[in-house]
Amino acid sequence: MVSIKDVAKHAGVAISTVSKVLNHYPNVSEETRKKVNEAIRELNFVPNTVAAALSSKQAGRAALLLDLNARTQAIDEISMQYLSGAIQEAKELHLDVITVFFSMVQDMSPEELIRYFKSQSITGIVIFGLPRENKVLHRLIESRSFKIVVVDAPIVNENTSSVWIDHERAQYDVAAKTIRENQGKKILYISGRKDSYVMEKRLRGMKRLERELGVEVFVRNGNLSELQARKLTFRYARKRDIVVCASDIMAIGAMKALIEMDIFRPVCGFDGVMLMGYVGKQMNTVRQNFARISSEAVMELSRLMNGNSGRNVIMDYELARISYQDIIC
Repeated sequence: MVSIKDVAKHAGVAISTVSKVLNHYPNVSEETRKKVNEAIRELNFVPNTVAAALSSKQAGRAALLLDLNARTQAIDEISMQYLSGAIQEAKELHLDVITVFFSMVQDMSPEELIRYFKSQSITGIVIFGLPRENKVLHRLIESRSFKIVVVDAPIVNENTSSVWIDHERAQYDVAAKTIRENQGKKILYISGRKDSYVMEKRLRGMKRLERELGVEVFVRNGNLSELQARKLTFRYARKRDIVVCASDIMAIGAMKALIEMDIFRPVCGFDGVMLMGYVGKQMNTVRQNFARISSEAVMELSRLMNGNSGRNVIMDYELARISYQDIIC
């Protein structure tokens, strides 16, 4: 078996330098890092932590991969619910998990990312909120190197399952409910990030609603920003009957703008975050149980790690009107 000493000799560096590269220490030059990684590839080196796990026939470990580059604490709330549900389920399943944030691995190549997870004895990964444009994570999935569950992305293969709600139907349902309650015909739809799978599905729901209900949907991108939604509301809401937002945080920005404009327009959101209860007005929203979704994702990962094939898992949701009384305790 190839050892770390063999890698160091092949690369012409010290053993400690190889260790630093394997553990992604920052104080290693790019030239040295490249030499060590080339030696690892050429010798097909597997770190001792992985070899030990394989020789002792451990079931392996799982990684929870999340994006915490949030602009508001409301979005952090969703991530914390994801973590809570996943960690609790992992405990029930006696599955060892680590948490990795996108920012920790964003500069890695697909090959470096695979080696990083293998060095941590990772055999399964749950990816929350996979961006469409993230080529590294997509290549990680395509490599079939790990059992993977993606939350909120439509990717399924023999090693990969998808867990999410039907975002197209949910967006249709909450918007249709708001329109029927308020008899509106001209809709301002504030969409989310363009590289998001779920936002693409939600926009499809609005397009279907436009066709089936005969309303006019005017789409603008709020980029999941309360500030951007506020600006769009100031600019476009006077000539529209209803404001439909692809997230609760944008709905809060829209409602605050309408209050300042001193005009009434019904607003609905999406996600069911607690902060909605503090806005001062009740709004329709889609309530997702993020803890239960992540719990299901970990259960699905365990199923994959036990030799089953990937599949698409659709969770349920509910339409709700969140008020202050719903969140106080």
